Amino acid sequence: MTEAAAQTRPPLPVAALAGVTATVTVFALAQGLSYPLFTFLMQEQGLPPAMIGLSAAMTPLGIIVSAPLVPRLTRIAGAPALAIACAIFAAVLLAGVGWLQNLWAWFLLRFLIGVAIDPLYVLSEVWMISLAPDARRGRIMGLYTAIVGAGFAGGPLTLFLVGTKGWAPFLIGIGAFLACILILIVIARRLPSMTEDRTHVPLKSFIHLAPALLLATAVAAAFEQSVLSLLPVYGAAYGILPHGMSALLTVMIAGNIVLQLPFGLMAERFAPRHLLLVCAGVSAFGVLLLPALIETVAVWPLLFVVGATGYGIYTMALIELGNRFTGSALVAGNAAFAVMWGLGGIAGPPGSGFAMQLGGVQGLPAVLAAMCLALIVFAAYRERVRRRSLR
Repeated sequence: MTEAAAQTRPPLPVAALAGVTATVTVFALAQGLSYPLFTFLMQEQGLPPAMIGLSAAMTPLGIIVSAPLVPRLTRIAGAPALAIACAIFAAVLLAGVGWLQNLWAWFLLRFLIGVAIDPLYVLSEVWMISLAPDARRGRIMGLYTAIVGAGFAGGPLTLFLVGTKGWAPFLIGIGAFLACILILIVIARRLPSMTEDRTHVPLKSFIHLAPALLLATAVAAAFEQSVLSLLPVYGAAYGILPHGMSALLTVMIAGNIVLQLPFGLMAERFAPRHLLLVCAGVSAFGVLLLPALIETVAVWPLLFVVGATGYGIYTMALIELGNRFTGSALVAGNAAFAVMWGLGGIAGPPGSGFAMQLGGVQGLPAVLAAMCLALIVFAAYRERVRRRSLR
């Protein structure tokens, strides 16, 4: 880079980026802790897997319901105030979970937690995209998604250290949400304003504006949730013990965390929409290799890569969204992403499980590959349509 180019490059808003990064780190930790905590507590009460799964679906359902409200609430209250209010609400709800210890109350509380956390997700992504200079957006969003993954991974580790008994895990989760509030108060003035642009962009408009990105988000969610939920079942069919599958899942999550930043750097040199197709293709090829490699040492690097590319689909979609949209359209786009993530998370595991029930355990890699290949076909079609419209 020449000296003149370096002088014209806008300064990186380090303080604001660091603040949003710290916020999403502790927030992801709280979420990563709450999901397995609910599962362990319900298992201790002797509840069947179907009931546990139904309870888990309440949070993404809450996300889907609240997402359409985020753009309007942002215009009314302002993004920092909305995020702070949601963090307070989430902390109170988590305290309610620990206090009530009641299955049916948990259903409602988990739904409301989804309602509360969705604006935090949407606004944190919008802030990161808006703060990132165009030339560095890839690496910053790659780092962002890696940190979110690390935060989620830190949740189960926290439970391993403090256990699931008593108030200790709840207090850590509540403390994480309170930390979000303090950080947001400190950095509020440094965050980009989302209220200057009063244009109303409905979420449904993104069905026409960016349908391939919406499908990519749903596929990434369905892929991730299906693998995390059903890979242990797949491994058990080959005689792999639970601790062995836990180790394989850990390697998969590690690939997700480690490789998102390199993917982001690549997105600064190559079109993210093209890299999205590469991630989907590698993911499809990888899961199709699973039956041949599951009982060999090659399954370890395979799952490391598949974990990275499966989530890399979402990273590339997020970067492409930031490259194409700004202001109220960006907020609406991220809210639409949240809806599609929730839908993918709800539909993916049951659909994959049904395929395994009908066609045996190989139904899992078959469905995962089919989702990725469908995304490739549709995204390639949309790219052709887009090029024709630009002529």
